[in-house]
Amino acid sequence: MPQFLLLIALTGLVSSTGFLLLVTWAAHRFRRRTRQAAAATAGLGDAEFPAVSILKTVCGLEPLLEQNLESFFQQDYPEFELIFGARAPDDPAFAVIDQLGRRYPQVKVRRVYSGEPTWPNPRVYSEHKMVTAAEHDYIVMGDSDVRVARDYLRNIIAPLRDPQVGLVTCIYRGKPSGGAWSRLEAAGFSVEFTSGVLVADLLEGMKFALGPTTATRKDVLARIGGIAALADYHSEDYEIGRRVDEAGYRVLLSHVVIDHVTLNRAMFSRQIRWMRCTRSSRPAGHIGNGLTFATPFALLGFSAAGAWGHWTLATTLLAWGVLNRWLQALVVGGGVVRDPELWRYLWYYPLRDLLGFFFWLASFTGRNIVWRGELYRLGPRGRVISLRHAPVPVPSKASPIQPTETN
Repeated sequence: MPQFLLLIALTGLVSSTGFLLLVTWAAHRFRRRTRQAAAATAGLGDAEFPAVSILKTVCGLEPLLEQNLESFFQQDYPEFELIFGARAPDDPAFAVIDQLGRRYPQVKVRRVYSGEPTWPNPRVYSEHKMVTAAEHDYIVMGDSDVRVARDYLRNIIAPLRDPQVGLVTCIYRGKPSGGAWSRLEAAGFSVEFTSGVLVADLLEGMKFALGPTTATRKDVLARIGGIAALADYHSEDYEIGRRVDEAGYRVLLSHVVIDHVTLNRAMFSRQIRWMRCTRSSRPAGHIGNGLTFATPFALLGFSAAGAWGHWTLATTLLAWGVLNRWLQALVVGGGVVRDPELWRYLWYYPLRDLLGFFFWLASFTGRNIVWRGELYRLGPRGRVISLRHAPVPVPSKASPIQPTETN
């Protein structure tokens, strides 16, 4: 039995090392493309940038909400509007938005109230109404828990001027909001998640989008059936990218890196939900993802070799796995997303890798998820079915928009 376990450990360490080599290649490619894209954008004048509608769904007060939203008010861009969507006018987030509107009176701010969602995905329900209300053809959708640089909008819109490009999305680094679990999740965003995206882009190109930033055009949305077509998907970001790719457009991974705030509460359930949704959306890739972890195989090798009495080999295998994860953190966390927290999480990133493996295992224990207080069952390609409410048909045409307010 120790010999068999040792063979499994060696297989996992070899495969995770191969993945590290792919990550290193993909990181080098990303940095090279970053220099090229940044130079191309810097050469554009203001007249070459189209007007943009930025859509943000808000729901209550989140950690660092004011700083996150303020970064969008501060965009160095010729013409844009900010549209905030919520279920009702009394959402506490509007107090923050009103304060920012007074601070930046030159920015056009609008509201869209969706009411209680009748579709499985509440965010898509709100975005559907915001897209219909948007004045401009260029649309940027994103989460309220992200923070961006002043040139963010210029850099993600520039490639969309090419009619062959249908969608632009961004990787992100984790920004902890406080607490040990928040820091562990942030390390996973900066290294583990980013590594997977870079390798996917390297091997097959981008065929999905990432929720914190989805930039597209209204003509592209119309071609894929509109936002309403995503109403019963949990991972609508993955689905919109897949549909844009299948429609014949290019999906681009931008050179821009944004900050994504992580929470200290409910980290375990959130990570397992994401893993189960990835399993539902990309089953083959998700299974293969199990061979990209290094720490669990290093610990297995250490135990198996130790039980066999080969302690030098045991120590070597453990060191192999830890060094593997440190190198990955340096290559991606330092060389790609340039995470300022790198040196704080570098030493415990092997622990985050071990947790990621257990989240991956847990993704195979069921198909049910709890999302926004509702119980759902995951179907093929990330579809969700409510287990508490009867399904509501998704309309083929845009539903009426609730009243909007402008500043």
